[in-house]
Amino acid sequence: MPWKDIVWNHEEGGNVDHIADNGVSIGDVEHVVMNPEKRGKSRSSGRPILFGYTESGDYICVIYEEIDDITVYPVTAYILED
Repeated sequence: MPWKDIVWNHEEGGNVDHIADNGVSIGDVEHVVMNPEKRGKSRSSGRPILFGYTESGDYICVIYEEIDDITVYPVTAYILED
């Protein structure tokens, strides 16, 4: 699904904080959302999850909520070991 809008919450405790706490940037998440290698479902939350490589080569996962056909809200993201 090619999403066009990614919702970012810059408030304390928002999704920007969640990804930054895990060493992932907004740009990293946006790249993987637009270019996923693999899709799945989070075992812990049941939310959809995307896997892919950042432009710098880190393999990350992005857990998200689909708002509508063109909008996604990344809940969190973190770096995985290959």
